[in-house]
Parts: sequence; structure tokens; C-alpha cells
Amino acid sequence: MFVDSHCHLDRLDPGTHGGDLGATLDAARARDVNQFLAIAVTLDDVSELARISREHDDVVISAGVHPLHRVDGEPDIEAIRETAERHGAVAIGECGLDYHYLDKSPEKVPSREVQLERFRRHLIAARELELPIIVHTREAREDTLALIREHADPSTGGVLHCFTEDIDMAREAVRHGFYISLSGIVTFRNATALRELARKIPLDRLLIETDSPYLAPVPHRGKPNEPAWVVEVAECIAAERGISVEEVAMQTTANFYRLFRAAVPEAPAAIRDALSNAGLV
Repeated sequence: MFVDSHCHLDRLDPGTHGGDLGATLDAARARDVNQFLAIAVTLDDVSELARISREHDDVVISAGVHPLHRVDGEPDIEAIRETAERHGAVAIGECGLDYHYLDKSPEKVPSREVQLERFRRHLIAARELELPIIVHTREAREDTLALIREHADPSTGGVLHCFTEDIDMAREAVRHGFYISLSGIVTFRNATALRELARKIPLDRLLIETDSPYLAPVPHRGKPNEPAWVVEVAECIAAERGISVEEVAMQTTANFYRLFRAAVPEAPAAIRDALSNAGLV
């Protein structure tokens, strides 16, 4: 049993399974991927994600605004809360901080000040709703951790998704109730440091994701990513840790439902039963 803990189902490549989302999800289900968390990039996306979730019982959704996305009028805390509640989101995000383009293309991305305030509002909304938060962080280590320390509720926690930072940041986030999610990047030839991190992070704090349609894993690099390929991420982690793929699958699935508790009632019955019988939820 696998979970794709972060995929953009409303943004999949039109060439993936002929642009048929049902076929794309069926291809993942055929590889035992039995739960999908569809991630919002803007609040305007959430209604479409909610429609997808209504049509597919194994899809749950988030609500938030990506740090690199420009919007007409920054959403306040109430707007984030209201959107999440109205559409039944199980998490807040994707939100966070990304400073990579601030010097390279400052005219194309929100300023540092806008990103900081946007992230703060998402953290507060998540705390008030008692929902986990999905954090995108790139080249913004200290500010990301500072805002998490100030505003996140460790009992609710969250996830640093598509993680590419160092082990010290990962450990600090874990201390504040966060999980670390690894994507197809861990399979890349030059990702030696990330594979070392995959060996060191406690298995009960790891999640796996595709970030579809981006960052396809080896051996699919260069192609649009899809949820079925979360299995390759799990296989890489298993090989690095010297354990079975089944163990990675079971533990990361249990981790997902521990973090995203609102998704448990939506989980397939077989998953609920298996996790319960194993004492994992």
C-alpha cells in the first residue's frame, strides 16, 4: 500500500494517459497506490480539487497559496480558513518560502516580505483549524524554521514537502512535530546528500510523494510525472535503508494517516483495517 502525499491532480500533463485523470489514477492504483493528496497552488484551485475528490473516493485535498504564485490581493487568515472548511480540506498548503528566484527574477515572484506574511497567515489558519500544514521551503531555512517555531502547533504539525535541505533542518523540523517528504529527486544521480538523509531520518517521520507533474524519478526523468511513480521513490528509500519496499510502504502510509488525521475516514477500508491490525493508527 502506497500513498502519494503530494500531487497536483489538476495540473497533470495532457499527454499523461491521454489527459484522462481517471486513467492516470487507475495506473497508480494498479501499483497499489491507494490514496492521493491533491495539493492546491492557489485558493481558486480548491473548488476544482474538491470536484476531483467527490469523483474519486481515494483523493483528499489541501487549501493554500504557493509562495511563488502571484495573486490579486493577498488572502487573509479568514479567507484561507473559510476555503479549507467549505471544501473539506485535510491540510493547509502548499505554502511556505522560496527565495531562489528573488535575485534572479524579482519581478516574477512575490517579494520576501509578501512571502513571509503569506506564510504566517497560513500557519495561523492551520493552527486555528487544527490541520497540518504543507510547507514548501527553498533557500529560506532560517526564516522557515523561525515562523514554524513561532506559529505552528507541534501537536498538529505538518510536512516539509519535496525536501532538499540538510539533515540539521530536517531534525529541527521533526522536533517541532513535522514530517519530511521525499520526492523523485532522491533518485537523481547527483542527489547523494539527499539519499544520505533518507537513511538518517527516522522512518516514522518520512513521507513519500511525486509532486506530479513535476520531478519524475529515475528511470522516468524528462517525462511528466504521475502518481504511479511514487513507487520508485519508495524503492529508492528501501534500497538506501536496506529494508523491504513493503516496510517503506506500510510505514509511510501509517505516517500519512497519523499526520493527516482528517483523511482517515476517507481511507480505503483495506488500508484502515491493515493499519489498525498492525497497531499503526
